[in-house]
Amino acid sequence: MKRLKSTKEHIVLQLGLQEKLLLVQILDLYPRIPAAYQPLSKSAGLEPSNQRLLEEALAEQRVENKKSLTAILSDSKKFSVNQSGWVLSLTVGEMEQLLKVLNDIRVGSWLSLGSPELSVLPLNKQTSPDFWAMEMAGLFQMSFLEAMYEGGRLGHE
Repeated sequence: MKRLKSTKEHIVLQLGLQEKLLLVQILDLYPRIPAAYQPLSKSAGLEPSNQRLLEEALAEQRVENKKSLTAILSDSKKFSVNQSGWVLSLTVGEMEQLLKVLNDIRVGSWLSLGSPELSVLPLNKQTSPDFWAMEMAGLFQMSFLEAMYEGGRLGHE
């Protein structure tokens, strides 16, 4: 993946054929963080209704994120074919949303693995899919962040 051009509002990336397929495959895993994973507070005495409200708000946010993902991936103005593969044209806001979704996939995969230290993670038939999803989501996050940094969106402008 490489940055083709950028403005203050848009970033245009070139993806190879396999990169596009891999990105779509990774994004299809969203959401990965379990709905009840994020407690409202660790302190006792909070009403269960408050936790339920948090879970409902998170569920609504996931539905909106899924709709946005579908819109981005199906929009021929966002994803178009060229002779080198695929061109992905995103607003900065869309890029930030993709980063949040990829982070959910990465963290959710890590949680599914039992939150291990990577140096002691046994790879086998059960753990390999989660490990693969965690690493690929992280790779795309880094590629997107690098494109934003090179385009002057992060750091010193």
